[in-house]
Amino acid sequence: MSSTCLVILDNSEWMRNGDFAPNRVEAQHDAVSLLAGAKTNQSAESCVGIMTSSGKAPKVLVTPTNDVGKLLACLHNIKIEGSAKVLSSLRIAQLALKHRVHKNHKPRIVLFVGSPVEDTQEDLVKLGAMLQKNECAVDIVNFGQCDENTDKLEAFIAAVNNNDNSHLVTVPPGPHVLSDLLLSSPIVTGSSGGDAGGAPGVQHEFGVDPNLDPELAMAMQLSMEEARRAEEEQNKQAQAASQAGEETAPVAANPTLEIDAEDAELQAALQFSMAQMDTDEPAPAPEPSDAPAPAPAPAPAPAADDDDDAALQAALAMSMQGVEDSPAPAAPAPAPAPAGAPADAGADYDPYSDPTFVSDVLSELEGVDPNDPAIKEMMDSLNSAPKPEDKDK
Repeated sequence: MSSTCLVILDNSEWMRNGDFAPNRVEAQHDAVSLLAGAKTNQSAESCVGIMTSSGKAPKVLVTPTNDVGKLLACLHNIKIEGSAKVLSSLRIAQLALKHRVHKNHKPRIVLFVGSPVEDTQEDLVKLGAMLQKNECAVDIVNFGQCDENTDKLEAFIAAVNNNDNSHLVTVPPGPHVLSDLLLSSPIVTGSSGGDAGGAPGVQHEFGVDPNLDPELAMAMQLSMEEARRAEEEQNKQAQAASQAGEETAPVAANPTLEIDAEDAELQAALQFSMAQMDTDEPAPAPEPSDAPAPAPAPAPAPAADDDDDAALQAALAMSMQGVEDSPAPAAPAPAPAPAGAPADAGADYDPYSDPTFVSDVLSELEGVDPNDPAIKEMMDSLNSAPKPEDKDK
């Protein structure tokens, strides 16, 4: 879980003692470096700040940040001076966390105590109750002056603790490394239980100890956060799609109703057409009679392919009407009678029996000599043949 942590360092004159290798201040710096790396590796958004408790007044050196290099650089510029002011340091740290950038982060204070605590137990308990009310957790690393400070610090932790969110780790002087003892403590791991000398049987997130493999722990943490963001984005898109579907559902109902109504009209028209075809009976055949057959009726005009084209139908009807109104062709005129034929000659008149007609025809033919004896004999036979009038008599 992301958190914003502010580490309070003890830079009093008591930190020059050498009961911790190489001395108290160097052991404290190593422990702070370990703590800053562990806190920032727990989450990509976790932030750590550093302040001092000794000197003229407590002072914030680095505001909460996730830049570990910036935190380590400020440790080399801390001066050893004066005595520690624990009560004032806790109040300033609580005020600084109140104005943190990430308001959704849980505030936490980590206090290093390596010198005697001058404040009374009653004041510490009162301040602890106020911190608990403001939901600010406190972890304390008590090393150096353990016999003098343990009772006060235990009372303070009891007052500030809420659902085991605050811890006290007491490390007596000896030939051991402070940072190694803090490695398995709940201050570094973020879990409850354990002490300075406890076994490292702590349950880590994703099953990876961020202190042993910080890169893997950071990669797994980033992967989990990316998966969480992707899931939230999918939920938002699904919710937006469902809302859009609800808004467009009434609009899509109208075309469906129109299509259904049109289908109903088509079905009704088809049923009416079929009913008309069933009721129509074929016309009876005409009986034979001696009366002349009536003239055939004019053929109906062919229907146009496109019933909607009224102009084409009108033009076709006019053209058919013009054909019907045109007069019938006249009978061929009789051939005129040849010249020289009698005026009252009728249909029985034969021009080739008329000597005059035959003489005129022979005179017009090339290569025919009218004086030929055969021609003259034929003409004499025509002249001697009886005329139609003589036959009638």
